[in-house]
Amino acid sequence: MITIPVALGDRAYDVVVGRGVSSMVGEMLPAGVQRVAIVTQEAIEVEVDPGVPADVFIVPGGEGAKSLTQVEELCRGFARSGLARTDAVVAVGGGVVSDLAGFAAAVFHRGIAYLTVATTLLGQVDAAIGGKTGVNLPEGKNLVGAFWQPSAVLCDIDALSTLPAREWASGRGEMAKYAFLAESLPGEHGPPLLDLALEDQVARCVAIKAAVVASDERESDRRMVLNYGHTLAHALEAAAFGPDARWDLRHGEAVAVGLVFAAEMAKRMGRIDEAKVALHRKVVGGFDLSAEMPAGASAEQLLSFMARDKKARHDLTFVLDGPHGVEPVHAVAEDDVVATLLQMGCAP
Repeated sequence: MITIPVALGDRAYDVVVGRGVSSMVGEMLPAGVQRVAIVTQEAIEVEVDPGVPADVFIVPGGEGAKSLTQVEELCRGFARSGLARTDAVVAVGGGVVSDLAGFAAAVFHRGIAYLTVATTLLGQVDAAIGGKTGVNLPEGKNLVGAFWQPSAVLCDIDALSTLPAREWASGRGEMAKYAFLAESLPGEHGPPLLDLALEDQVARCVAIKAAVVASDERESDRRMVLNYGHTLAHALEAAAFGPDARWDLRHGEAVAVGLVFAAEMAKRMGRIDEAKVALHRKVVGGFDLSAEMPAGASAEQLLSFMARDKKARHDLTFVLDGPHGVEPVHAVAEDDVVATLLQMGCAP
């Protein structure tokens, strides 16, 4: 069992990584909690015992569950169950569950405690940590949300044993991101992620994210490095919303494409050389991921989604590699973005 602290003063908490740690829910709840709401999905087989009375709320699977309608349904359910301001929400599932349950906890009674049992690789290495909660709009991914730190995060390695292949791919996309962030952060050099045991892989990713979050909780600048590969990834996901979607990409699969896109764009801007682009492709491939743009992707459509991504500051902002490592770059020229999209196989 490995415990990684997220140092945020009076909002500090621990992330516990190990086998069977989902059994620790009761001891990790804040003092004074008398009732909890457990938010999970039908497909989640992990059972938790909070040690206090609990009501279970089942939310749908997939990104479609991350909606304001679903937040209202959860909050009305919390009210009917008698959840008080001193009680807590327990999220059991992957990134969709922690994003949705965390946001509901952030707004119910103007904020109650929540704890996450992360059951997917994506949730364990990224989504459940850092306090960014939120839901989607038709206009884009995670456009409505709140910074609301959990009381604790439990990453149960045993829960990954039944994970479908596509969910493994989703988590590995975030791991590929952390492989590059490790190069840019002091004190994070060590054996390559792929050379570590699974528990240590998860713990290394958590430690990197915890260090970044502790230095910039609300994404004023440095925390933006955690979005490496995500601006295009979110655009690809947003373009796939709705009944006429032409592709199906899990989050990590989209991030893998976004990482290579970011490398190609950094090369076009003179920030890195061809060897560094080749390294991005090699790392993405090492995690068994594809860097190919989905068939039918349109540069014009993707640019429109990227322009209203939640990280945008009235200009096109990307996280790009460069001489000083991975860092936010503001006011990127549209011509460079479009040219890189076309280079990677997008239609105009």
